[in-house]
This record gives sequence, structure tokens and C-alpha cells, in this order.
Amino acid sequence: MKVVQVTGYGDVNKLEIGQKATPEPKDGEVLIKVKACAINNTEIWMREGAYGTGSKSGWRPEGVDFPRVPGSDITGSVVKVGNRVDESMLRKNVVLFPFTSTGEEGFEHISDDMSFIGSEYDGGYAEYVVWPAHLCFDMPLANYIESAVFSVSGLTAWHMVEQIQVQPGETIMVTGSNGGVGSLNVQIASNVFGAKVIAIVGDLELEEKLKELGATHVLSYKSANLAEEIMEVNGGPVDAVLDVVGDALFSTSLQVLKKGGKFCTSGSAGGQKTELDLRTLYLKHITFYGSVLGTRKEFKRMLQAISEGKIKPVIDRTFPLEKAREAQTYFKKAGKLGKIVLLPEE
Repeated sequence: MKVVQVTGYGDVNKLEIGQKATPEPKDGEVLIKVKACAINNTEIWMREGAYGTGSKSGWRPEGVDFPRVPGSDITGSVVKVGNRVDESMLRKNVVLFPFTSTGEEGFEHISDDMSFIGSEYDGGYAEYVVWPAHLCFDMPLANYIESAVFSVSGLTAWHMVEQIQVQPGETIMVTGSNGGVGSLNVQIASNVFGAKVIAIVGDLELEEKLKELGATHVLSYKSANLAEEIMEVNGGPVDAVLDVVGDALFSTSLQVLKKGGKFCTSGSAGGQKTELDLRTLYLKHITFYGSVLGTRKEFKRMLQAISEGKIKPVIDRTFPLEKAREAQTYFKKAGKLGKIVLLPEE
């Protein structure tokens, strides 16, 4: 089968097109013909070594075993089943829950043996992939491309919103609102949980689109008076911040949070290290949350909300699998809205 593999830590030149034997499903597994695979920061940071220190990076301490086929937001059709898998799975259109774990229900995402497809397992930058049958769920939408844009970003965003226990009528500030996780944070917080959302972006040309997704206000991080603008449009401080940016908006986030507010981060695209005056933390009684991925029950709740039309796919553009380098390069550009999707068959 045709694959794109990461051959080691480095830039996009470490992505190489090649051929690999089509995998065979083992006991409890299915073989899936990949129809679409959306791009996430996760596979880019894995390639760049951003998840670890020194020479190792990945979701596990031992680092990634190269070459590795990346890709975790996968939809496709089941074409073969292994032993102990019901034949009714054949020809089913599925979306993949993106990791395995032996953690107890509700704590799967923080188990020490959590292993991620596209990092610890070969992923969706390929024509076929194998995956445990019990981690393959019915697609929430009829379209492969539209159903592929939620798995990692959506699960991460859903878990963030549940983690801070968003309540109807609260004001939530969302950074990086034009990205995969950010645009879903906007939708989930507003359309599912009933919050008022202040979306932070760079380009205000995206304002109307973000309001269509559920944002009440849209502001630019390029403003010299961003904190004042946030407080003005909200009539005071915000209840919580959902952040994927990191250092670039960290100080502003803490400044606009109310006393007893909540700050939840799942990314650091704008800087992985920052400064924190601990007095701000304790004098304002701020609660910090670190968040990534989520549980299988949360995944099911998210898929249900998608199928009900409460969360909509936001897609910037698609690329053929052979253009994975160009796709990952484009992914890192500012100003886009939504997900980038690779198509093995295009």
C-alpha cells in the first residue's frame, strides 16, 4: 500500500512517500481502507520532537520508533476483520477513537500505557490501517471528509469544556479560535453548553464565520489593548479561558479572568514556556487545568452532538496524500479556518 512515513525527528523533509505491506488484522482488530485523515498539531509536534526532551519525543517515554506512519483523525470503511470480530463490521463506515489504554473507564487518557495511533502505532497517512474493533465507531455524518475532522481536536475540545464544567450563560474566552481545537471549543462551549464565547483570532476577516459557529464576540490578538477590549465587550472579567496558544496570550488570559476563574490549556502554538507570577494565581483563586484528548464516553457524547447538528465540521482545504509535506507546511500558516484533510484516494 501507499504510505507517507516519518523517518526521524526534523522538518517536513522527514516525511517520505513510500510503499509498505498492507497490514493484517489480528485478534480483535479490523482492517480499514482509509478514506480521509485530518492533520493535527500532534503529528507535527511528534515529528519535530516537541513532546519530549533530548532525543526522544512521543506519547510514551521511550519515544517514537521510526519509520512511523503518522495520522490520527481517520475515517474509512472496514474491509477485513480479524478473529473474534463480528462479521457485521464488514463494510461499516467508521471513525477511529485515537488511542489505546488499559486505564479505568474515565481515566483512559491519563493511563501510563496510553498509546496513540500515528505515534505508537502506524496511522492514517496510508491507504489502509488496522485498529481494535471496539475503538471503531459509526461515523457521525455521512461524509468521510466531514466525519474525519473531529477525532483528536474534537475530543480534546470536548474534554476541555467538560473539565472546566462550563455552565449556561458563562463567558468563555477561546484562544486560537480559527484552528482545529479552537473552532471546536467555540462550537461546543456555545452550541452544546450554552456559554457566551469571546473568540480570539489574528485576522478579523474571520469574524462573521466565527459568529456563525457560535461566537458572541470576535477580537484580534494583534490589538494593543486586547485585555481592555475583552473586558469592555463582556462588561467585566470572563469566567474561564480555553487556551491552545500558550505564552503569547498567557498574561492577557490571567488578566481578564475573574476571581475564581478557570484556565484550561491543551496547546502551546504561541510559545511552550511562559512566566507566571504566583501571586496572580493565588490572589485571584485561579484554577489551572492541563488537558489533552479525553475518554471514550466523552467521545461518544461528542459524536452524538455532531450527529444532532450541534457541532459542524469546519474544513479549510484538502490535499492528496502525496502532498503531505505541503499540507503540513500549510497547516502551520496563520489565517486559515478549520481543518486540513489528506485524501489517500485523490
